[in-house]
Amino acid sequence: MSSTMRFGSMKIFCGSASRALGAEITDYICGASEYRLKPGAYTRKVFSNENIFIKLEESVRGKDVYLVQTMASPVHENFMEMLIMIDALKRDSAWRINLVVPYMSYTRSDQKDQPRVPISARLVANMIETAGVDRYMTVDLHSGQIQGFFNIPGDALSALHLLSDYVLRKLRLGELSDLVVVATDLGFAKKGRNWAQTLGVPLAFVEKRRVDNAESPRALSLIGSVEGKNVLLVDDEVNTAGSIVEAVKVVRDCGAKDVLFAFTHPFFSEKAYQRFASLDLREIIFTNTLPIAEDRKLPNMTVLSIAPLLGEVILRAHEGRSVGALFNE
Repeated sequence: MSSTMRFGSMKIFCGSASRALGAEITDYICGASEYRLKPGAYTRKVFSNENIFIKLEESVRGKDVYLVQTMASPVHENFMEMLIMIDALKRDSAWRINLVVPYMSYTRSDQKDQPRVPISARLVANMIETAGVDRYMTVDLHSGQIQGFFNIPGDALSALHLLSDYVLRKLRLGELSDLVVVATDLGFAKKGRNWAQTLGVPLAFVEKRRVDNAESPRALSLIGSVEGKNVLLVDDEVNTAGSIVEAVKVVRDCGAKDVLFAFTHPFFSEKAYQRFASLDLREIIFTNTLPIAEDRKLPNMTVLSIAPLLGEVILRAHEGRSVGALFNE
């Protein structure tokens, strides 16, 4: 039921926020290799004082362990469960502990942008290391500099290839044409350029400014042209969907035809569902780095599985093979 390679046999554990994704990753590894795995067994309890208790139901001594746990809502409960599971794995003498965290919280707090504030992303990195993780994997960090907060090796992956391949198929099949990629704000300009280059289409940007000392910036104008074109809005994460509402309005006012939206992390609040339901979007494309209940999916939503990417990276990490070769790097 386990593989035997240079780092000892492999074990995969799925945190309670990533049971479905973890099972998909395990299935991918079994289908892409000779390994025969199943998610590791453990008991999880929450006591009346809200303390989380974890007990491993199988030994991990000498194993190369991969813990899959995304930071979904409730974020702090899932984060604490993750740390406690890491400690349990360490105390049972796992040979190596690899944390697979598809979505990492607090990544927007990556610098002191005003006086007397924390750098929470650095704190999260420190807590993960202190708990006992030897290596981490994550997808589309909000800021690349967060990799420097870790003193352990890691793979900061991108869902660009997964998402762009889906859009490229539509272009090649003639289901989509006259496309312009539009970054939802200037902070996403570099990643927007990568999107446009990959698809071989023009690029535009939504410009945001703070108006009348408002707490949040507003989308006011468009840098570039979308008149008479189909638009693909791109971003990394959605929470309230406020930015996308304004971005759609801007490109519509500038003469766009069909509007699609692609992003990585669906951290949806209740407000986001309501806004998406009222928006005139041809298609909403995202990954399953965070779980979405089936009854919350709208007809125009397309969910692409990140499991093959994570499964392949886990295989390569376990066998000591290059991850960069996956992306011709």
